[in-house]
Amino acid sequence: MGLNNKHSLQSGTIVMVTGAAGFIGFHVSQALLERGCVVIGYDNCNDYYDVSLKEGRLGVLSGYPDFTFIKGDLADKETLDGAFTEYAPTIVLHLAAQAGVRYSIDNPYAYMQSNLVGFLNILEACRNFGTEHLVYASSSSVYGMNEKVPFSTSDNVDSPVSLYAATKKSNELMAHCYSHLYGFPSTGLRFFTVYGPWGRPDMAYFSFTNRIVRGEPIKIFNNGDMWRDFTYIDDVVAGILNILPNPPVPNEHGDRYKVYNIGNNKPEQIMDYFSALEKALGMIAKKEFLPMQPGDVYQTYADVDDLMQDFDFKPSTSIGVGLQKFVDWYREYYGV
Repeated sequence: MGLNNKHSLQSGTIVMVTGAAGFIGFHVSQALLERGCVVIGYDNCNDYYDVSLKEGRLGVLSGYPDFTFIKGDLADKETLDGAFTEYAPTIVLHLAAQAGVRYSIDNPYAYMQSNLVGFLNILEACRNFGTEHLVYASSSSVYGMNEKVPFSTSDNVDSPVSLYAATKKSNELMAHCYSHLYGFPSTGLRFFTVYGPWGRPDMAYFSFTNRIVRGEPIKIFNNGDMWRDFTYIDDVVAGILNILPNPPVPNEHGDRYKVYNIGNNKPEQIMDYFSALEKALGMIAKKEFLPMQPGDVYQTYADVDDLMQDFDFKPSTSIGVGLQKFVDWYREYYGV
């Protein structure tokens, strides 16, 4: 793509954000509204984690006059098509999904409905209603047990180790098919361990904070010998805002299809991350060291050369800065 034909979001652009009550969806929706875009939020507000947190995010977004919220399930094609008919979004940012690696082991059918049936309905709606660009969430989990690092979007990702990862890889394949068959532009984003204020309580940094504050021990898997490419939410939002108004140009096969890694390009050992969290909290955690869990991977590490080449951008927030911002929000939100 390159910077020579890079576009910026225009005020008044109608963007549908699925998963708008979710962590990333909330932050991107707010950023879009601040830039004068019209945001159509779509979410089923399920109870996978504390619904009051989702309601809190929606409460913030509802303060913007250009925000409209639709409560609906992606698997409900009629409701989704009705939203496209009424609001005719120019761009769709599809972030809604059943999240979580470990939860997919116990609740596989939830992932089929949301991540496969729901994604098909999104593809069909975008194709039939003339959406100009679909940007959708994939995941770093698609890299599975790949040992070559950093992980590149050109790597083979045919060996997922969780059903969640398998559904995200399936999304990429489905999007590629629609791009090839219908000339439909889509961009997939492989997110690497996103964290920050208003985050998901099931994520390690959030649940550890809860336990540390309560004086409860935290469980550290693989005896702390794991590495993660932690990516602060503001960097993720900046990456998305760059990509939304820039549909991929045709590749060598004529398909308008692209996948980017959205990661910090700097993996941190889990124990160093915990130390930074303890420092931000001003508290020492009680630790319980355990073996590796099913579905977990040893290391994630994002190659972001494509992001640099196309947008002159890469995530850069350090874990010390990012975790301090999270802890400041946490203390204010929960009155701790």
